[in-house]
Amino acid sequence: MTEIAPSQQPRVIAAAILLVTLVGVSLALSNPLLSLEMERWGLSSTIAGLTASAAGLGTVLAVPLVPRTARRLGVPLTLGLSLVAASGGMILFWLWQDVWAWTALRFLLGCAIGVVFTLSEFWINAAADPARRGTIMGIYATALYAGFASGPLLLALSGTTGFAPYALTALLIALGLIPLLLAGKNTPRVDQPASHSVLRFVIAVPTATFGALIFGAAETGIIVQLPVHNVRLGYPEQDAALLLSAFTLGNVLMQMPLGWLSDRMDRRVLLFILATSSALLALTLPFGPPGFWSFSFLLFLLGGASGAIYTVGLAHLGARFSGADLAAANAAFVLLYSVGLMIGPPVIGLGMDHLGRLGLPVAMTAMFGLYALLVLARMRSGPR
Repeated sequence: MTEIAPSQQPRVIAAAILLVTLVGVSLALSNPLLSLEMERWGLSSTIAGLTASAAGLGTVLAVPLVPRTARRLGVPLTLGLSLVAASGGMILFWLWQDVWAWTALRFLLGCAIGVVFTLSEFWINAAADPARRGTIMGIYATALYAGFASGPLLLALSGTTGFAPYALTALLIALGLIPLLLAGKNTPRVDQPASHSVLRFVIAVPTATFGALIFGAAETGIIVQLPVHNVRLGYPEQDAALLLSAFTLGNVLMQMPLGWLSDRMDRRVLLFILATSSALLALTLPFGPPGFWSFSFLLFLLGGASGAIYTVGLAHLGARFSGADLAAANAAFVLLYSVGLMIGPPVIGLGMDHLGRLGLPVAMTAMFGLYALLVLARMRSGPR
């Protein structure tokens, strides 16, 4: 793997963070755009949801192939081709407006985005100073979550009809080629095959990979189901939707301090604390404070604690592996996160159907609680 001079590390890491943040903004812009367009077509929510699931399926199938592809083509070319494919795909959404075509395009978009996230996170982890890896991952997560938050604002500015929002999304993705070119020869390489398959790395470091799965499930489940849960608690619909912003704000603001903390303690201990705290916070949701602002603060803490499981898990991967093994481990991490995205909403929805307003808290508490037990078992079975 390319050795990066200490003086070049900030520039190289900044390039990777900018690249993946641009893609994050594009995702946050394109997902509601495509959903609104299919609503105008008169499609049912079930059909629209199935087309969105095609993207997750594409990611799950593509990321196990990333380490081998990056070794053969190189990280820059693999990333560049993925960015071009994703950018071109957004234009095809506009040109080819048909539900079956959109399902295929979302599958291909999921493949490309999965490659981008896998290699970008590998890039950041490989270039990071080991003593500051958690802090750097916190900066990355903060930028990414801020990008997710800005997507809907850009959609409001560009409008939801016509060619403009599709062109804007395609442009944002294509702009990711600029930091890729600026990084030049300092982009990390995958020179050797990984010691194990991607699926083997799923169980090689379950503290990190299953953390990604749990956070993916909880994050998507909260985004989809929290407004409904809040209405069942008695909040007006407008307030129910606004409360989701508190969860997102916690994601944005708490990643850097928690990443910094992870550089100064056993990351497994911190992951156990985060999982346990998330479980306890989720358990309070059915008995949420009566005031809007106090309930917002509760969701803020839940967003920050649960989001940091992803951040600290990435740093844990970087401390365990390097080179081709790090690329394969990162692919396993993104793979399980994508699985979490697909299973979170239906699992939490099932709980809400059977347990009413207790459903979301019980489902989330169970997920975080099981993960806390896994981390505890790993701590007891091996050294720091």
